[in-house]
Amino acid sequence: MNEIFSNAQRAEVLTQALPYIQQYNGKIVVVKYGGNAMINEHLKEQVMEDIVLLSLVGVKVVLVHGGGPEINDLMERLGKKPEFVDGLRVTDKETIDIVQMVLAGKVNKSLVNLLGMKGGSAMGLSGMDGKLIEATVKDPRLGYVGKITKVNVAPIVDLLDRGYIPVVSTIGCDDEGCAYNINGDTAAAFIAGALGAERLIMMTDIAGILKDKNDPSSLIPHVTEAEAKALYASGVISGGMIPKVDCCIEAIDRGVKNVIIMDGRVPHSILMEILTDEGAGTMVSKD
Repeated sequence: MNEIFSNAQRAEVLTQALPYIQQYNGKIVVVKYGGNAMINEHLKEQVMEDIVLLSLVGVKVVLVHGGGPEINDLMERLGKKPEFVDGLRVTDKETIDIVQMVLAGKVNKSLVNLLGMKGGSAMGLSGMDGKLIEATVKDPRLGYVGKITKVNVAPIVDLLDRGYIPVVSTIGCDDEGCAYNINGDTAAAFIAGALGAERLIMMTDIAGILKDKNDPSSLIPHVTEAEAKALYASGVISGGMIPKVDCCIEAIDRGVKNVIIMDGRVPHSILMEILTDEGAGTMVSKD
């Protein structure tokens, strides 16, 4: 719909956003961005625009990203077949090198560059910088897939205090110098908890938690931890949504006020969530 806004309508929209700008000014919002939500370049630009706008109005945004499709692409070009066990990538020595190159190199720096092009000040970090994410072996069957043992958010806090948007790739490390592939949702939950974030936004490729997974209009706008557990039992939360909701509950248990699961393919969904009455996606909060 090509509706042309008058200047008065634009001013009205900004006025309606004012209470939300005041509410989030100086607060930390962590955005988990990755997977299929990153594939469309036009949408990616809109996500970066949202993040820059929030940063410019005083919200302290931390961007935590994955990059599974890009990892798969490089592995296949190098003649390696991606393998998964229970949704986690089997990561041998060669694969962890590929993961590190793609996440800490290509994807991280392209997002930092894009934020800069949109007028933001961004700085890239990996979980290995300043021992941001300390990890150990999660399951020997998975190789270099990490279980987080500690999060040191001082590097992120330093960047936020200096006005930067920290962009974090989810590679962990241990005391012996081994690198680990860390699940992006889990890393975002731990980081948001350690920062005492006001909100964690989990961008995915569905609208949120649906009563009927085949009906986007059956979106459940809000669930508590207890309600989420009942939805597990009834089978409403199933498949790939189970680990997502697990991470939401992990974040809340670690001190995040509330978590949103939203469709990263919807244009400007972050702004709709933060700066409007309606919001977007499903909010998960304490009982």
